[in-house]
Amino acid sequence: MIRIPLRPLATILNARKTGKNPDDIERANIRQRHEDMQDESRMRAEGRLLVLGMLFFLGFLSISARMAFLAASEPSEPKVHSFGGAIHAQRADIVDRQGRILATNMETTALYAHPQELIDPKNAVKQLVRIFPDLDEQRLLRDFSGPRKFVWVKKKVSPEQKQAVYDIGDPGLLLGPREMRLYPNGRLAAHVLGGARFGREGVHAAEVLGVAGVEFTFDEYLRDVVNYDVPLQLSLDLSVQAEMEQLLAGGMRVMNAKGAAAVLMDVHTGEVIALASLPDFDPNHRPVGSGKNPDNPLFNRAVQGVYELGSTFKIFAVAQAMELGLVNPDTVLDIRGPIRFGRFRIRDSHYLGKELSVSDIIVKSSNIGTARIAQMIGVDRQQQFLRDFGVFEKTSLEMVEASGGKPLLPPKWTELSTMTISYGHGLSATPLHLAAGYAALANGGYQVTPTLIRKEHPTQGLRIVSENVAKASVAMLRKVVTEGTAKRYGDVPGYAVAGKTGTSEKQKKNGPGYDKDRVLASFASVFPAHDPQYVLVVTMDEAVETVGLKPRRTASLTAVPVAAEIIGRVAPLLGMRPHFEPQVLTKVELTAN
Repeated sequence: MIRIPLRPLATILNARKTGKNPDDIERANIRQRHEDMQDESRMRAEGRLLVLGMLFFLGFLSISARMAFLAASEPSEPKVHSFGGAIHAQRADIVDRQGRILATNMETTALYAHPQELIDPKNAVKQLVRIFPDLDEQRLLRDFSGPRKFVWVKKKVSPEQKQAVYDIGDPGLLLGPREMRLYPNGRLAAHVLGGARFGREGVHAAEVLGVAGVEFTFDEYLRDVVNYDVPLQLSLDLSVQAEMEQLLAGGMRVMNAKGAAAVLMDVHTGEVIALASLPDFDPNHRPVGSGKNPDNPLFNRAVQGVYELGSTFKIFAVAQAMELGLVNPDTVLDIRGPIRFGRFRIRDSHYLGKELSVSDIIVKSSNIGTARIAQMIGVDRQQQFLRDFGVFEKTSLEMVEASGGKPLLPPKWTELSTMTISYGHGLSATPLHLAAGYAALANGGYQVTPTLIRKEHPTQGLRIVSENVAKASVAMLRKVVTEGTAKRYGDVPGYAVAGKTGTSEKQKKNGPGYDKDRVLASFASVFPAHDPQYVLVVTMDEAVETVGLKPRRTASLTAVPVAAEIIGRVAPLLGMRPHFEPQVLTKVELTAN
């Protein structure tokens, strides 16, 4: 081991020469080395302190920035209410054929609470219940007093209610902007529009989703950001719809009916100009339920309700027989009855004589005569004809409810089925099916596809009957109004109504058979007869006319006057000018006065 001397030889020798003490020199060297070591340790300590100080400073800066961000931002709901992705609250408008608003979005406010920030939960609940009487006071108090950090109070708040909440002055009550669906016409066209609800929700926005009607069918289109400024234009005419609903509701009250429906359709394009079902509802406050129950106001009788439509079906049997060359309007048939088929009997409502022409079978509504024609047609040909008319399948109308309106066919289509179906029994369809069938006869014989979307040009469907047969059918329907079962109330001066009545007994609630005191009264009409443009179908459920000595339920006294009143009121709105056929002038003698 080599030992390093504390006193270098050169230094000692120099000290001796100068007379200095070598021990003093050694102590000075030791002191200097100690000072150097202390300086180095101090520098290391100062470096560590500097790094530690920088770390503390950065941490404090980060915390301060986060606190400033939270203080400047609006509080949000807890994660249980949060959803990924942006919430698109906007939704395109729905307008009628004239561009008038049927459905739109409106800015509103949502009210929520942070219970842990409430100053006085009991007072807040008391004041909120006063502003919103429908709130459950006890439940709200439990929510405000519990451990929850976020509570929805009201999803829709009016400006007046918003100000009242501000006046409470509790920082735990918070308001956030959102859009809601608004139907400015209230109940008008409720079954067509359907309704909407909130989907994904945040305190600043909420999705608006369609739940029924065209709102549901076109939900994807209406929510697409590309279409926000492109409203969905329907075939409906708002003015016509309003008149029809008002008159139908009045007729329903006067005739003591439990329900009613009406469909007005363009015979060339299939556009539905107006569609009503009663009872109805306000889509701004849509009731809870599925709408599948026929007694529910949500149930759309025009497109969901399948009924035996009675004698309104007779014209289809006659039109087919003429198309097949089996008969013409003047062909005379034996109508003596009843027709016996096993234990079943086919009768007329009253005695109509021994023979009737085909035209008079429609005018006087003979069940026996129509059944004779059906026997001539046969099972297979009848099935194919009705299939061409669209009676075998649900309609393609752009409403989710139309899927529930599939016709009810006989389980086994026998010769007896063919006869009863010819006069509207044994097969159930919707009023919309009936309207489409009459439109095909009115437009010259072409199949019609009903639609709720406005069309610029008519589309020609499958030809079902020839033009001559179609015209002859309309001529017979015109005689029903001028000479037959609709003579008393069916005609509208200037608009030459043609149509057919139908009164069908409903099945008994308990047990087999039909209940004569519960009927569905229908009137299917086209106008004007000389140049058909529109078809109107009116049905009234369990209507009873009570003006006379005894209650009367036939369509001629219930559905017909309502339909005539509707035609008289809506025809001018449709731009139709009254047309009067030339009459023979009566000689008039003038006096001096």
